[in-house]
Amino acid sequence: MSTSKDKAGKAGGIEGILMGLSSLLGTLGELAEKGEELKRSGGLKSPRGKDVSFHYGVSVRTAEGGREVRVEPFGNLKTDPAASESPVREVREPLTDVFEEDDHVLVIVEMPGIDPQHAKFDLAGDVLSIAAEHGSKRYRKEVLLTSDSLTLKPEGVRCNNGVFEVRLLR
Repeated sequence: MSTSKDKAGKAGGIEGILMGLSSLLGTLGELAEKGEELKRSGGLKSPRGKDVSFHYGVSVRTAEGGREVRVEPFGNLKTDPAASESPVREVREPLTDVFEEDDHVLVIVEMPGIDPQHAKFDLAGDVLSIAAEHGSKRYRKEVLLTSDSLTLKPEGVRCNNGVFEVRLLR
């Protein structure tokens, strides 16, 4: 038989979980309204004792009119459902945004520390492959596009302080 104290203790635990979820949803809602990011960086030791830095974050964006919320992870800390830990990879996944326009698709790619001569963009069908490497910074990502009838011209890539604008023509 449970006492009122037992019920209050259980309710407090559940209430605590619900309050935590409510706080998380509130934070994600605020990020979505502002179109912001939540990111963390730090250091770990690899199983072989090597110092490894990690970068992880999520970008929360809303589509025009606020109907669709998109949460996109980025960084080099990946979760692996088959493993019991999250390995730090040497290659980072850059933050990307895709904007559909009437005559083109604009892909914005953030790769801090990368200059245009160190970045490579390849278009094969409806997949834009992104690769960059300079010093200890390595980035890789494949972006699935909504059309396979796009073309990428060399003059369609611009860079400003590691932020690349890739214009794909229809």
